[in-house]
Amino acid sequence: MRIEPASRKIAILVSGRGSNFAAIADHTESGKLDAEIVLVLGNRESAPGLRNARRRGFETLFLSSKDTGRREFDTRAVAALREKDVAIVCLAGFMRILSPVFLSAFPYRILNIHPSLLPAFPGLDVQRQALEHGAKFSGCTVHFVDERLDGGPIIRQAVVPILDGDSHEDLSGRILTQEHQIYSEAIDLVLSGRCELDGRRVLIHD
Repeated sequence: MRIEPASRKIAILVSGRGSNFAAIADHTESGKLDAEIVLVLGNRESAPGLRNARRRGFETLFLSSKDTGRREFDTRAVAALREKDVAIVCLAGFMRILSPVFLSAFPYRILNIHPSLLPAFPGLDVQRQALEHGAKFSGCTVHFVDERLDGGPIIRQAVVPILDGDSHEDLSGRILTQEHQIYSEAIDLVLSGRCELDGRRVLIHD
């Protein structure tokens, strides 16, 4: 199945500091990424990523997830994204599991970045898992979001060596540098219509 978005309009969903949002915005503003950020949506009003988006002049939307069920929250979020005619949705530290309401609205149009070489070390505390397991390499993965936690088809990965004496902060910092690079690369691959799904494999066409 060839994935062919109808436009280059993207939305970014944040819950925290939003460093990947900032990197994507930098790449769009510099011309390295041909995309239009039409909405930055956050579920925590105090999220630094949402405040940063406002300072930079992007349209933002706060939807409270406190005491809100997944289905109700996702229904409201999907309505807002459809109103902006969003082609793909990029999760950037968005700390909520998406319901079938959201997944069915944007099939293979939702991207996430995870700080490990999936399928290794899904979930939380990823760097701690890698260090405790004595792994020699870690990295980051951009993947399509589906019903499996951190289990969707992989679009792009970057490898980061784990050095003797690495702390959690050391490893996290090196991985984050790669995240800021490959997320925009993966977004461009999807927006350009170069991605094709063959089972669980994402084939990239020139």
